[in-house]
Amino acid sequence: MSTATPSPTSPPLAKQTTVGNYFVSNYPPFAYWKPEFVPGFLAALERPPTPTPSTHFALRPSDIEPRPSPLALRPSPFAPPLGVYAHIPFCRKRCHFCYFKVYTDKDSQAIRAYLDALLKELTIYAGKPFVHGRSPRFVYFGGGTPSYLSVDQLRFLTDGMKRLLPWDEVEEVTFECEPGTLTDHKLAALRAIGVTRLSLGIEHFDDHILEINGRAHRSKEIARAYAYAREVGFPQINIDLIAGMVEETEDQWRMAVAKTLELAPDSVTIYQMEVPFNTGIYQQMKAEGKLVAPVADWDTKRRWVDYAFQELERAGYTVGSAYTAVKDKTRTRFVYRDYLWAGADLLSIGVASFGHIGGTHYQNQHDFDAYVAPLAGGQLPVYRALTPTEDERYIREFILQLKLGSVSAAYFTRKFGEDPRVRFAGPLATLRDGGFLQPNGDDGDRITITRQGLLQVDRLLHEFFKPEHRGDRYA
Repeated sequence: MSTATPSPTSPPLAKQTTVGNYFVSNYPPFAYWKPEFVPGFLAALERPPTPTPSTHFALRPSDIEPRPSPLALRPSPFAPPLGVYAHIPFCRKRCHFCYFKVYTDKDSQAIRAYLDALLKELTIYAGKPFVHGRSPRFVYFGGGTPSYLSVDQLRFLTDGMKRLLPWDEVEEVTFECEPGTLTDHKLAALRAIGVTRLSLGIEHFDDHILEINGRAHRSKEIARAYAYAREVGFPQINIDLIAGMVEETEDQWRMAVAKTLELAPDSVTIYQMEVPFNTGIYQQMKAEGKLVAPVADWDTKRRWVDYAFQELERAGYTVGSAYTAVKDKTRTRFVYRDYLWAGADLLSIGVASFGHIGGTHYQNQHDFDAYVAPLAGGQLPVYRALTPTEDERYIREFILQLKLGSVSAAYFTRKFGEDPRVRFAGPLATLRDGGFLQPNGDDGDRITITRQGLLQVDRLLHEFFKPEHRGDRYA
């Protein structure tokens, strides 16, 4: 990918890291999901899925070259594909940069009650016309720290999930882990349960950086957990890193990249440090009256990620998105991501989890008791929802897939009936003028962004938002 210097017409470029969400994970923004729209979500559950041409939800290999994709695999009796996300909100401690719903004070009895609630929620969904009889194609355990659960708790949860929605057609089971919670016994159990992609939330290898940012694990636990995971034989081991953490220096970042290359994981995911409103870092900023976060600025973070990508490429990895690099693109996939970004249904269970069913976004209650209480009465704990228009669905899928670095105009024309080079002519022109599109990248089928565009893609995606969705808080 080429680089280019932004022109004065490019989107405004923030220098310092201030409070707010940077990462774009959905559209329309969460701030527009409302409790008054929940009846629309409940109505969608009562409708059987509408048979849809498979090309509307299955990217062809030519649609996302040069990356291999699972999106043109064996047929399913229903379209779009169905995935399941389970939120496990328990942690040994809360990281200072964490903005997810997590709990560090729950005992085994409270955890068992929560697992019971998860299965009650899934039971309700499994009986709805929209879900009944469907088989998930991917399963994702996120948190929080899913690996905080004991082996017995894990087996109880996954056995129950499989009884309700069998995993016979599942292509990928992803499981997020904190290295300090892993033992050889637990890793063996995870593999036996069916986990295919183990995602290790390493974030950094320097003990001081881990401590000052509130991480629970240390470097010795990373080495031990990774060695155990390799012995067990997971098909894919992913390492998460964060660029620009509190007090991180250039030398420390380069060390983290070098340590990653020594481990040689199947894939690496790199995020740039952001400071949303509900983080410990923001609370400290607020108390001290500061507007700028005590983390690396955006230019530094982008330069560090660029350095990591270059080092990974020298080692034979392929950069496959704004965040990921894979060692062997012929066998390493991100099924969850690729299906979801192509419009798959995501059945999400757990406190504060959010999903997408039958064309409607939804999110569960944010607090533990508020989540558990409705399920005790046989009711779903949905807090807010939104049914996007067809145009908003087009925007959502286009901007999410643009994170891959290159998209097929033909794919979007087939699915939405309008060429994206026409629908998004204005935003694409802005990116082109800023030097963020490959020269002649929209001549022919491919729309390809430059490496510099990829490094800041989340801020560029706001160019594609409808006017009424710009400027306000994202979440």
